Amino acid sequence: MGLREDVDDLKKVLVDKAVEEKKFKYPFGKKVSKAQRRKNYVTVLILYENGTCDFKKYQISDQTIMHDLIPRLATAGHVMFDKKGNPVIILPNWSVEPFSPLEHYQKTLIDGSNTKGFAILMNKMLKEQVNAKKPMSGILKWIIGLGLAGIIGYALISGGS
Repeated sequence: MGLREDVDDLKKVLVDKAVEEKKFKYPFGKKVSKAQRRKNYVTVLILYENGTCDFKKYQISDQTIMHDLIPRLATAGHVMFDKKGNPVIILPNWSVEPFSPLEHYQKTLIDGSNTKGFAILMNKMLKEQVNAKKPMSGILKWIIGLGLAGIIGYALISGGS
């Protein structure tokens, strides 16, 4: 094999590895089954003070879950769902109240750090920037071209003087 074939083989291997996406999988035994969903079980992602996290599976009863013998809130506003419909709660270990996407979204709107407003403003600015200078119409180009051709033709017919 020549050097060129070796390089082509390496390119194919690199492209194949770059295309593969690693899918997220819940740890063994932490994913909620369909029967457990009917019984109000939920996967809880627990965030610890030292920055580590762990998955647990708890049953919601009376809008609470029991973690470390402490009741924690688990209302409908705190439960999120992944792409396959599995219920998930993000619970900081130091707090009784889990992460609420709705409250966090409202807070970003108040703080002005929401990306939706930024995207709308950028689209508006780009639209105005493109429309600020209107392109020359096709008819105007023809008129200017015919005018120049007439001047050149007149100069040639009249002898240049």
